[in-house]
Amino acid sequence: MVRAAVEMLSSMRFAIALLTVICIASIIGTVLKQHEPINNYINQFGPFWAELFRAARLDSIYSSWWFLLILAFLVVSTSLCIARNTPRIVTDLRTLKEDIRVQSLRAFGQRAEAVLDEAPAEAANRIGALLSGGGWKVKLQHRESGQGEQGSKGGQGWMVAARAGGAHKLGYIAAHGAIVLICLGGLLDGDLIVRAQTWFAGKSVYTGGGMIADVPARHRLSPSNPTFRGNILVPEGGQSSVAILNQADGVLLQDLPFSIELKKFIVDYYSTGMPKLFASEVVLHDRATGEAVPARIEVNHPASYKGVEIYQSSFDDGGSSVKLKAVPMGAAAKPFELEGTIGGSSEISNGADRLTLEYTALRVINVENFAENGGPMSSGADVRKVDLRNNIESRLGAANKTRTAKVLRNIGPSIGYKLRDAAGQAREYQNYMLPVDTGDGQPVFLFGMRERPEEPFRYLRVPADEESSVEGFVRMRAALADPAIHAKAIERYVARAADASRPELVEQLRASSARALALFAGIERAKPDAKTAGGWQAVAEFIESNVPEAERERAGAVLVRILNDLLFEVLNLSREQAGLKALPGDEKSQQFLTQAVLAISDAYFYPAPVAMMLADFKQVQASVFQVARAPGKSVVYLGCLLLIVGIFAMLYVRERRLWVWLAPGSEPNRCDASLAMSMNRKTIDSDREFEHLKDRLLAIKKKDLAR
Repeated sequence: MVRAAVEMLSSMRFAIALLTVICIASIIGTVLKQHEPINNYINQFGPFWAELFRAARLDSIYSSWWFLLILAFLVVSTSLCIARNTPRIVTDLRTLKEDIRVQSLRAFGQRAEAVLDEAPAEAANRIGALLSGGGWKVKLQHRESGQGEQGSKGGQGWMVAARAGGAHKLGYIAAHGAIVLICLGGLLDGDLIVRAQTWFAGKSVYTGGGMIADVPARHRLSPSNPTFRGNILVPEGGQSSVAILNQADGVLLQDLPFSIELKKFIVDYYSTGMPKLFASEVVLHDRATGEAVPARIEVNHPASYKGVEIYQSSFDDGGSSVKLKAVPMGAAAKPFELEGTIGGSSEISNGADRLTLEYTALRVINVENFAENGGPMSSGADVRKVDLRNNIESRLGAANKTRTAKVLRNIGPSIGYKLRDAAGQAREYQNYMLPVDTGDGQPVFLFGMRERPEEPFRYLRVPADEESSVEGFVRMRAALADPAIHAKAIERYVARAADASRPELVEQLRASSARALALFAGIERAKPDAKTAGGWQAVAEFIESNVPEAERERAGAVLVRILNDLLFEVLNLSREQAGLKALPGDEKSQQFLTQAVLAISDAYFYPAPVAMMLADFKQVQASVFQVARAPGKSVVYLGCLLLIVGIFAMLYVRERRLWVWLAPGSEPNRCDASLAMSMNRKTIDSDREFEHLKDRLLAIKKKDLAR
């Protein structure tokens, strides 16, 4: 049973099966994000698959027990394979097989026979010297006449045995040894030693919250821990000496023998808005001696101190302070201001309900693509628009070419936050600080919202007034909820649009205007079970409920025209209340009105009573470092070197063996020579090399050879 187990473990099929499983697991680990919070997996895949991933440890494959077990079995299998085959390889390298029978030489595919004008001993010494000078390992054997042709040695004469390319077999040992070293390095630098401390040293995973300084010692690893890899976040002007080691069910804290002080974080951007340089100017403070060592850490340029490598991983917000201004989206909401810190939260109220506002992100640079997707003449069907050369060049050449040119523009800072209700459900928002001109001539403020992290943001476009602020929209939104403003707007519109000589038409227009404005403002519902509280959708529901289908198009056009005029009066009344001049009826004013009306209509579908707009901020950046003590790194490097050498030896070094049998000829001072050659892999150059050896060793022309 032991022999069978060893045979199975050391077999190539078993090793290939293990390598296949490792490859499949690595693919899963590449596709599926590792060490993410369980909520992220639930949001993306659902609760069933999230629990399945957690049970199978697919969210932390490279530190899972079964992956480490497969690596251990691969080490055992490869080591047994080396142990079984190395003695055989060494023995084979030491012997030149000079005892081969003469009759066996005639069975080789590459062979030759000739008669040499020299004695067998002289020919053997000459041939041996030539082969030795060419890098061959040579051995001469003299066979006595007592060993006949029918005997075991093949008669009297000299046998020249030579071998070249013995490194081919050493490449086998080097390649298999490299696999063992790489796997051992992976086990050393993996999670195995950290897990062993939780199994046997009384350490446990921490699952709570609070301050790092308050975490008990049983959740902390010693600074002398031989191997670890964790992350540490250091804000500008701050220090930290504790790294976070993410585990499947919590975290472990790794105390470092030094603290990292971040003096300055430097980030530079490409024109696309992508960062092209992360750099941190730090000071490393030795906790034992108090020594301060300045260093600069960049991507691919880590710092090293006391056996710990410090890598620039990414950057984050270090607790920037922000000032937000609430933009009312509902009729009952009021504007207000509040201050907070990124990573913190504030409580706000929505009537009787209370909401938690969580400050999640401050981005000071947002580069977006404003290229046009094509106008009415962009199909290419119009011969005046066809440019064959540009169309071909856009599809050939460098991979970064696209058919449409990018128009990149930085649209300024943005604030990201979440609004969480009492049930714990949250929506994510991203609002921009500055107005953006999207190409239609009317700058707008973009207020984004999404329900789930994997969804794209959907944006509400609020127009900017002549002061590049949202106050014009806020005043109009508040005026639309005021019945007194409604009455004044209706009277102004009726006085301007109706014929005073026909009082019956005046009253009819006044009633229609009041009804349309009340529907749009949400004061009146189109029907008792109406789905929409106001906006254009409410007007559409009213038309569908009260107007015959044949007359809906004409009635809709009339209501839209009436509402546009009424809302323009509401806009000017809101400006009069603020002490501003009324807007003229020009194209610019009409653009603002159109966008404001669309924004008010869409605001009825906005899932929050207010949109938080960034008014001011003070940015504090933080650098995220990856700190690692990796003793297996040198082992892996050695394994990679052996793997390169081994593969090169196995692929490009050919093992060749050559025998020359020299027997006394029929005439004095002459001998009969038989030459044979074998190699482990026949290539294009094999026949050429054999022809060259024949010419040199046998010193005859090809026409004299018997093949």
